[in-house]
Order: sequence, then structure tokens, then C-alpha cells
Amino acid sequence: MMRYLLTGGGTAGHVNPLLAVADAIRLDDATAEVLALGTAEGLESRLVAERGYELLTIAKLPFPRRPNAYAIAFLPRFAKAVKTCRRIIRVRKIDVVVGFGGYASAPAYLAAALEKVPLVIHEANALPGLANRLGAGIAKVIAVAFKNTPLKNSVHVGMPLRREIVDAATAGSQAAARKHFGLAADTPTLLVTGGSLGARHINQVVESSMQVLEAAGIQVLHIVGGDSDLGPLKEKGYVRIAYCDRMDLAILAADFAVSRAGASTVCEFTALGLPALYIPYAVGNGEQAKNITEVLAAGGAITVADSDFSREFVANQVVPLMSNSKNLDAMASAARRCGNLDGTSQLLALIKGVVSA
Repeated sequence: MMRYLLTGGGTAGHVNPLLAVADAIRLDDATAEVLALGTAEGLESRLVAERGYELLTIAKLPFPRRPNAYAIAFLPRFAKAVKTCRRIIRVRKIDVVVGFGGYASAPAYLAAALEKVPLVIHEANALPGLANRLGAGIAKVIAVAFKNTPLKNSVHVGMPLRREIVDAATAGSQAAARKHFGLAADTPTLLVTGGSLGARHINQVVESSMQVLEAAGIQVLHIVGGDSDLGPLKEKGYVRIAYCDRMDLAILAADFAVSRAGASTVCEFTALGLPALYIPYAVGNGEQAKNITEVLAAGGAITVADSDFSREFVANQVVPLMSNSKNLDAMASAARRCGNLDGTSQLLALIKGVVSA
């Protein structure tokens, strides 16, 4: 029996590909044991258990960015996390560690090297995170979701997508998806999402733009994020929810989206041919702007800086675009050409190759 330790978490960008690969392993080998490693604070604390996998947790340890008291305390805490991961690998007799980045990954990467267990890394963002940059030097295989990801000796496989996203691409129904959310079947639909953690500025602008959207005959599915102070709401032409566990249906329901540019979001939108206005998250290392390079060049999306996204932008750019079905169809086709539906199978093949070597 093969035993896999999949590590990653924090946001949907790390958790969704982890779950996609976990499902693929289980489907490929019913006898395999699949364990997930994350933190108690991340999105994985809910989603992994809901998917039926065992979640092992270690302390959330962001890498220090400057010399201070936290940096001094970090080293012994990191060493403790590595020790915990080594114990997990030994006790659970792990055959391979597969990492997707995030807070839990770096200790697991080092533990895999110390225990001489093969490591496979998947980098979801076009600009790699610190954990995966560090892990790349000890990994047997480095897989990436975007062709422009600057990791030496990496293999482009695309994004591992959850089974429901892949199924939606071939057998999904827009009418059924709209019915699921209580939306009208024959009305142009805008999906608004700030990603798994939400986006306050996007939420505020969309809230203030509802009058112009309604006047244009556009209905809105608004995912505000779990941390938003905006509560659930359902009325004619506007459905607001905190979090969506059926993003396949949310994407299918929409004709256009306003969204952050997280890796999972971009890859799921392109897989299903959903054109979008991407508003990259301004904080961080700039990976979200890099994630949309290809789809922008193809004509499957437009973008605007967070500071320039306003009610006027919605009125002058989003509404006219959604009112032009010919242009919208062309954007959808361009987005779909950038999509990749076999990232999961490609990554699984690489993992199996490492295990059998």
C-alpha cells in the first residue's frame, strides 16, 4: 500500500489543487493512504475533512521578513515543526511527499529530505512562493501551473483541477447552475468574487454599483468571503453568499466575472471559458498580476488596478462589455483556449514516476 503526504494550505490556491490530486490518487488506487498536512487556521482545516481526508496539523509559521523578536523565536519553532513532520513521515510510513506551498510546506520539505523520502512540488502561481522556492532545490520533480513560472528544471503540467470543475467543462448546464443559486435562467449574469478570503474593496464597489447593473438587466452572484461583514442576501437580480463550495456551478452560471487573480481562480475560469475582469491583489510579491499574463494576451480577460476599480469603471467598462454578446463570446473562446483540463492527470503521472523510480 502506497502512502502519500500532501502538504499545503492557507488559501484555496493551495488547498484546491491538493484536494484534486488527493481525489485522483484515491481514484487511481483505492488501497492508497492519502494524508494531508496543513495548519489549524487555514482553509484546509474545513475543506480537507469535508472531502473525507485526514488532516494533520503543525503550527502556522510565516517566514520572517525582517530581523525582530519574531525572527529570533522562529528558528526553534521551525525546528520543532520539522521534527513533527519527520515523526509523521516515519510513523505513518510515508512513501512520497507532495507539496503545494503555503505555511505547512517548508517544514515538510525539509523533513522529507532528512528522512530521504522523495519530494514532488507543484507551484500554482506564476511567481513562486518562498516555500516552493526553497523546496525546489531538494525536490525530485517541480511541476508548475503556468508556463512563465521561473523555476529551473520545472515541468509545465497546468493546474490540478477538482473533478467537479473538469466535469462541468463537458457536461455542465448553465440553466441548472443558475437555478442552484436562485438566479433567473435567461438573464446575463455577473459573478463577483474576491477569492477564498474575500476582497473588501471589490465588495464595496459592487454594492455601490447595483443600481447601474440592475438598470442594464444584469443579475449578480456575489461571493463576499467569510471575513466580510456583509451577510447573505437573496433578492431578484442579486444573490449574496459568504463562501461558495460549488465554484463549478458559480462559474457555469456566469457570463462574466469580476475577481482577484489567484492561481486557482484564473485556471478554473479559463478551464470553463469564463471571461473576467481581474483585479490583482496589490499586496504580496505581485504573483496575481503574473498569473493573468497569458489570458490577457489572448484576449480572454481585462484587468484594472485595485485603486482604479470604481463604480464609474463598472458603469463605463463592465456594463458595456456585458451588453455586447459578440465581444463576450469572443472573450469566452479566448479564455477557454488558455485553459487546461488535464493538470491533475499530468501531475499524478509525475508523482507515480517518482514513486516507482
